[in-house]
Amino acid sequence: MEPESEARHSCLKLELTQDNSESDSFPKQTIFVMGTWFPSRFSLSITDGLDSWLCNASEEDVRERASQWDQSVSEYIDFAEKYLGFQQPHSVYRFSDAGNGFRRLSWTFEKEGITLEWRWRCKPSPDNRKTTATILDFLMDANIRLSEEVVRKTQSFDRLKEEAQKCLVQSEKLSAEKDEFETEVYAKFVSVLNSKKAKLRELRDRLSKQEAKGKLPQEEDASTDGTEPYRTESDDDMHSEE
Repeated sequence: MEPESEARHSCLKLELTQDNSESDSFPKQTIFVMGTWFPSRFSLSITDGLDSWLCNASEEDVRERASQWDQSVSEYIDFAEKYLGFQQPHSVYRFSDAGNGFRRLSWTFEKEGITLEWRWRCKPSPDNRKTTATILDFLMDANIRLSEEVVRKTQSFDRLKEEAQKCLVQSEKLSAEKDEFETEVYAKFVSVLNSKKAKLRELRDRLSKQEAKGKLPQEEDASTDGTEPYRTESDDDMHSEE
C-alpha cells in the first residue's frame, strides 16, 4: 500500500453529456469528481450535491485494466488522471445508472482513428454528507490556496511593474543625456572641423600666392636665415673711431 504522501489530488467539475435513454430520476448534468492518485492505484469520490458515490481502483484492478489496453500501470494512471483531472473538450462523459444505486462513470477518447471508452463502476457512499463535505473542503482549501497564490502573483506583478516603470524613466533619462551629449560633441566636432577647413583654406591661399610669385615660403625662410654678418669687437672699435 502506497503512503498518503505519494498521493496527488484533483477535483473536476464535470459537465455531463445527457443521454436520451437516461432515466428522469437522475436529472442533474453536473457532478464533482475528486480523484486521489497513487503510483499504482486511485480512488474517486463523486457528488452531485445531494448524493455521492465512491470508486476504489485497487492495484490489482488497475493492473488488469492496464494489461487489457496494452499499457503499463503508470501509463494507465496518468491517462485516467488526465481525463478526470481536467475535462477534455473532445471526450464524451457520462454518469449513468448501473442499478441498485450504483452509477457508471465513463469517458471516450480517440486512438488510431477509433473512438474508445473507459468505464468505472461507482458504489453509493455510505455517508453522503461526509463524502460531499470532503469534496467541498478540498475545493475550499484549493480555492484558498489559489486566492493566496493570486495575491502573491499580483503583488509580485505590481513590484515588477513598479521596477519596470523606474527602469523606463531611467532609460528615458539616459537616452536624453546620450542625445544631449552626442549633440554637444557633434557641435564641437563641427566647430573644430570648420576651423581646420578655414586654416587649410588660408594655407592654400598663401601657397597659391607664393607660387604665383615663383617663390615658396620655405625658400624665403632659407634666404633670410643667417644673413646678418658676424661683427667682431675690433669692428666695433673701428666704427667708434670713425
